[in-house]
Amino acid sequence: MAMTTEDAYKLIVREVPPGERLRLAERILHDLSIEDHGVESEERYDWRDAAGIAPNLLDGEDAQEWVSRSRRESDEQREKQWKDRQ
Repeated sequence: MAMTTEDAYKLIVREVPPGERLRLAERILHDLSIEDHGVESEERYDWRDAAGIAPNLLDGEDAQEWVSRSRRESDEQREKQWKDRQ
């Protein structure tokens, strides 16, 4: 009978110190990122196709304007909190 992922984790991985488990996870992710899993290139998602999928997400506001406004509002809120603590 073949070992399941859960069996391997319980018997091997869980017993490894946390730092080594992190290195193992990094190694596995690296291996997965460079392997071709038989996925044809046309099956891969092209993020450029996402343009315009949610046009009303910002209610017509320019994305850069939204980012700038959000950062400004966050800065103002932090500054207010800081002043209130003094």
